[in-house]
Amino acid sequence: MATKPPTGDPVQDAPQVEEAQHAAAGLPAVAHTLRIAQQQMGVRRTARTLLKVNQKDGFDCPGCAWPEGDKRHTAEFCENGAKAVAEEATLRRVTPDFFAAHPVADLATRSGYWLGQQGRITQPVYLAEGADRYEAVTWERAFAIIAEELTALASPDEALFYTSGRTSNEAAFLLQLFAREYGTNNLPDCSNMCHESSGSALTETIGVGKGSVSLEDLHRADLIIVAGQNPGTNHPRMLSALEQAKASGAKIISVNPLPEAGLERFKNPQTARGMIKGADLTDLFLQIRIGGDQALFRLLNKMIIEADGAVDTAFVAAHTHGYEDFAEAARTADWDETLAATGLDRETIEQALAMVLASERTVVCWAMGLTQHKHSVPTIREVVNFLLLRGNIGRPGAGVCPVRGHSNVQGDRTMGIFERPAPAFLDALDQEFGITSPRHHGYDVVRSIQALRDGDAKVFFAMGGNFVAATPDTTVTEAAMRRARLTVHVSTKLNRSHAVTGTRALILPTLGRTDKDVQAGGKQFVTVEDSMGMVHSSRGNLTPASPHLLSEPAIVARLARAVLGPASTTPWEDFEKDYATIRDRISRVVPGFEDFNARVARPGGFTLPHAPRDERRFPTATGKANFTAAPVEYPTLPEGRLLLQTLRSHDQYNTTIYGLDDRYRGIKGGRRIVMVNPEDARTLGLADGSYTDLVSEWKDGVERRAPGFRVVHYPTARGCAAAYYPETNVLVPLDATADTSNTPASKSVVVRFETA
Repeated sequence: MATKPPTGDPVQDAPQVEEAQHAAAGLPAVAHTLRIAQQQMGVRRTARTLLKVNQKDGFDCPGCAWPEGDKRHTAEFCENGAKAVAEEATLRRVTPDFFAAHPVADLATRSGYWLGQQGRITQPVYLAEGADRYEAVTWERAFAIIAEELTALASPDEALFYTSGRTSNEAAFLLQLFAREYGTNNLPDCSNMCHESSGSALTETIGVGKGSVSLEDLHRADLIIVAGQNPGTNHPRMLSALEQAKASGAKIISVNPLPEAGLERFKNPQTARGMIKGADLTDLFLQIRIGGDQALFRLLNKMIIEADGAVDTAFVAAHTHGYEDFAEAARTADWDETLAATGLDRETIEQALAMVLASERTVVCWAMGLTQHKHSVPTIREVVNFLLLRGNIGRPGAGVCPVRGHSNVQGDRTMGIFERPAPAFLDALDQEFGITSPRHHGYDVVRSIQALRDGDAKVFFAMGGNFVAATPDTTVTEAAMRRARLTVHVSTKLNRSHAVTGTRALILPTLGRTDKDVQAGGKQFVTVEDSMGMVHSSRGNLTPASPHLLSEPAIVARLARAVLGPASTTPWEDFEKDYATIRDRISRVVPGFEDFNARVARPGGFTLPHAPRDERRFPTATGKANFTAAPVEYPTLPEGRLLLQTLRSHDQYNTTIYGLDDRYRGIKGGRRIVMVNPEDARTLGLADGSYTDLVSEWKDGVERRAPGFRVVHYPTARGCAAAYYPETNVLVPLDATADTSNTPASKSVVVRFETA
């Protein structure tokens, strides 16, 4: 039976710490999944809903972007995916009476966990200028308020249109179309904060800013390197692919500052043997210091070049550019510098080299541990160098695999959600719709916050997400948001961003992935693109939480009509009635989506073309895959400081907090903890169980403080610490970003510890 939401915030003053676990999934994951699902949905709704997750006739899990194979399990979901579904399909409701009882000032004191536990929002609500709480508003009035603010701006570039990776292809395409017909490229999205570094590096080096592998490639690989990623928590279904690869003879090297249970051992709940015994995954663990990955791959590349016959000279000659300059730089890689940068020993790196040289087919997977540093883009370029040397792009069982988190973050970018769109995309859009899109670049996430802070942006519209909690420099970001004339959030549930408002604010409740979507043209479906370029349909099966909800495409279509008026010849009303009409237009604008409606109707959908993978053709400026030779960078620390990485707990999906435990790391009942290597802790005088403030240090001299963190002695790499976001986002300076991509450097925060 479903339970009621908590009335008060749980106390987190004294988190408990147990021994960390060394295996992921298994019976504990099954038990936890069922408990959470039943609390939110009840028994019958749990069964009805979970059995449709990631099925060909069901809905795409909102929990991550990991792909599904052609053959699906009856239970094609993981523990954290089930939590995401349960929170969306919950029976709990947030009605206008809730807002009447809770002023915005009260909501601002609540934790993200408490806000999320209240349930689905049932009606549009409006915070008027000078009001202290939200009140119910009609959809017509809501759109009129937005139109009033947008049409009053001195320039369309004073408006920001943010997109979360949950947004469907159809809604994303409409949003970027509306923004450009309105007159701006201000389309920041969550990719700016995660894999923008990957896209920047891959576009320059191989010509496509996406991964080049399929599930089958992982299964066929001889060697899989998992760098800066924790799949056991962030992409649990990936563990099944790693298990299958191991069963086929693959070796796995994991490169990470923390040991993670999911990469040690996987107890697959789909099989009896898996539940009882499990499978070892990692063959070699490189416990690298934060930010040392570029130095590691540069040294490996030097040793590959120096090993007889190790370089695929035929591939390099036929398909690459810049090898000689790169090889000259690689030969200068220094052992002593690399050992200092990585914290590794020579024997371990030589073991890794032996595994690399023994592999004919190598895949490198990575996530935020590589993308959120100042030098992230050159780091990922160095990974590409590593793969190019041995011809491991465009070969079955080999390639680049940036593992994305949000379920359609890659699809949103494909649909044109990008502040720096390609001229060819804009040309196709303009030709199809008879509009003139702006050609000047817009704001990404960091520049959007700066524009709000400086008064250069006045209206903020978010299609999903929790912008305030996801972004860096919390104090600066919240102050910037409060300077806006109007903030608008399209949401399913409450989050911190609803309590940090502009002069006026709207919350527009929308359908979720689990909800049936019936429009004037009949029952609809939407589409998504997974992390490996597969596009498929998603159909909800539940009665919506309220008759007052609108779908995301309907919200954008009605907003466009309200703002653009009769002068727009775009058929917004037709788009709302029948999403097939949207897909018809996508098929004529976006390459790879030709005959979209017919192809996506096939069970399982279709794969987008990828020139490097499919034909070893590299659409770069040189027409070949590009070697690069950037100087090696890595963080250095002043005396008495540690390098902090922000990360997720196991009871968390991005900024959504499902619970207060981190089961695999042995943390229970609280989130304000900081993990510190015991040797570092002793040097700094930090006793296990003591409490400390974290204070970050940055060249601007501003004090950024996160108070009251419990010290946990934990086997992190020496010189490194770790703590959960969004609680530690306050420590990340807004201007501390990756070169080229402008992604916040949330994995490289210099901190000192101050105790009372």
